[in-house]
Amino acid sequence: MRVPEAAEPSRDPFAALGDPMRREILTLLAAGDRSVQEIATTLPISRPAVSRHLRLLREAGLVTERPEGTRRIYRLHGDGAQAVRGYLEHIWGSAAARFTLLAENTPH
Repeated sequence: MRVPEAAEPSRDPFAALGDPMRREILTLLAAGDRSVQEIATTLPISRPAVSRHLRLLREAGLVTERPEGTRRIYRLHGDGAQAVRGYLEHIWGSAAARFTLLAENTPH
């Protein structure tokens, strides 16, 4: 995955992951789909703040939402997480291979 140099911060998954509260929301969603209210009851921030974090995570492609009556239900977006993982594997893959080669060929 190539990350555009002039990516909008709100659409950049790495910018979205930079906030600890958004990472906590992703951890909650890893356990299953949740509404804004369900997320807000477990975090020390307001419901509107949770909604703002979810909007940024959605714009970054890390979560999706679906309407369910008057509520919005959020879930992890597998494609977004896979894109981040692919990017990190691309960047760190060759470095990890070089480190392994060096470690295996260094006398202990």
